[in-house]
Amino acid sequence: MAQNTIENDTAHAAERTPVALLGLGTMGTALARTWLAAGHPLTVWNRTAARAEALGGEGATVAGTAAEAVAASTLIVLCLLDDASIGDVLGESAADTGIDLTGRDVVNLTTSTPAQARARAEWARERGARYLDGGIMAVPPMVGVPQAGGYVFYSGSQDLFDRHRATLAVPLATTYVGEDTGFAALHDIALLSAMYGMLAGAAHAFALVRKENIDPATLAPLLADWLTVMAPSVHRTADQLRTGDYTTGVVSTLAMQVAGTPTFLDTAEQQGVSPELLAPYFDLMRRRLTEGGSADEDLTGVVDLLLR
Repeated sequence: MAQNTIENDTAHAAERTPVALLGLGTMGTALARTWLAAGHPLTVWNRTAARAEALGGEGATVAGTAAEAVAASTLIVLCLLDDASIGDVLGESAADTGIDLTGRDVVNLTTSTPAQARARAEWARERGARYLDGGIMAVPPMVGVPQAGGYVFYSGSQDLFDRHRATLAVPLATTYVGEDTGFAALHDIALLSAMYGMLAGAAHAFALVRKENIDPATLAPLLADWLTVMAPSVHRTADQLRTGDYTTGVVSTLAMQVAGTPTFLDTAEQQGVSPELLAPYFDLMRRRLTEGGSADEDLTGVVDLLLR
């Protein structure tokens, strides 16, 4: 029975798509371990060889060079520091390094801008490779833990995504956002931008109570619950942007909210807190009200003010 189990496991592993992974930072290492655990033949390469050697002890094949890693598999996953690192490692043209990408499926999980992603797609095409871009919406501890909710945005060829969907879904769930190669990076940065806005608001909230006899740990669950309650308002914003009618479903009008901003600024001054995280948004609200916005509309018009 045990021998049959071993043989079945070996045959099952043989059916797994081989992966070549270049880049073994904290995220790359987490990705590598999930593919290894799932039985995928994995070849790894990293500039700092020690990180690759550690995975070699866990079953990965360690490539001595980036060229060796690329030659080991059709599916090449890049998880490098930045876009410039891709050119440094693989060359901006085949003549730079001699690394042959012909016939390879390149999946780029390196954080980049939409313009960089589109340029890399052209870079891959010129070198005879197929290209898929990805934006990781997770931190390393979420990798390989489905209940943690992490996922990766993918954009580019639908056929290429479908071909490797099962393999790409091993470490993190997948969300395909379109044929435009820049869309994964755009979605990634859009969501992270919203996250930083939320964190900025939370920082201001903690600063307000910092000098008082209030335990931050008692404020934290109140903040989390309030942000959770308010988060669905993004759906109303999206509907208003789609229709162009910013007065539909308004809960608190623009005029009402602008009138309330002095209280927030006065409180910050009284608490000895800089208003620099809130003031720019309040300024935009006032501009919208005075530059053609309706007093009865929502805050959605601020979006239009941000466009250049």
